[in-house]
Amino acid sequence: MTRIAFIGMGEAGGALVTGWAGAHPGIRAYDVKLDDPSTADAMRARCESLGVIACNSPADAVGEADLVFCTVTADRAVEAARAAAPHMPQGAYWLDLNSCAPSSKEISAGVIEAAGGRYVDVAVMSPVHPKLNMVPLLISGPHAEGIAADLEALPMSLRVVEGAVGRASSIKMIRSVMIKGIEALSAECALAAVAAGVADEVVPSLSNNYPGVEWAGQMAYNMERAMVHGERRAAEMEEVAKTLADLGLPSAMAQATVGWQRRLAGAGAAPPDNPREVGAAAVAEMLLAEIQKK
Repeated sequence: MTRIAFIGMGEAGGALVTGWAGAHPGIRAYDVKLDDPSTADAMRARCESLGVIACNSPADAVGEADLVFCTVTADRAVEAARAAAPHMPQGAYWLDLNSCAPSSKEISAGVIEAAGGRYVDVAVMSPVHPKLNMVPLLISGPHAEGIAADLEALPMSLRVVEGAVGRASSIKMIRSVMIKGIEALSAECALAAVAAGVADEVVPSLSNNYPGVEWAGQMAYNMERAMVHGERRAAEMEEVAKTLADLGLPSAMAQATVGWQRRLAGAGAAPPDNPREVGAAAVAEMLLAEIQKK
């Protein structure tokens, strides 16, 4: 039986475990929220509800694991690798699902490989809900082919991308320039339209240039995603900016997206349950009221 551990038990980790529906008993997990008295009880309850063993340290989580899934935030990925690497069994796989720049993944790979582990660059290519464990993944690096069949058997949905560590993440990072950038543009456009009292003209007119997109619903959905996950998206976009800088390119759009994602997440507006039905103007009105207070 494959022994599985997680470093990080947030949305992504919980989605994978939920999708496996108890098929892999004995999964162990460590999350930094277990170190904070204000969040520890909630995290232990979360682990219990998922059938996961909550561990007090990275060492306790990974000490006997064959597969370690790292599902922390982008800004904590290298730190997580450094904390866990000395405690992993020789030959264990470190599956780095974090949205990091290729250069950050290369640092983590060096840490894991130096300790005797096997590092795999994993890029998560769509939201984990509703697909859960079958969310599309790209994997790359020297150990990708060797672990692909085992991951498919868990089951998971993946495609091996030929190339070194960082190849899969390059695809994800560069794609995020557009995906997360559109979320930021959606907010900037919709908020300005509402503030100027012209949302009823501006939002429908977008279909003249981009037919096939129901913009009122799509913009509302984009804003809701940023309201819920903006902090994590901002950390990812910082890694996107780093990716562009590593390529010798300017990153002004990515940096601006960082700011909008953080602003939307920190606005304090309650995200609607059905953003596409509510529409762009209504969601923007909610956000605008909170942003203007601040």
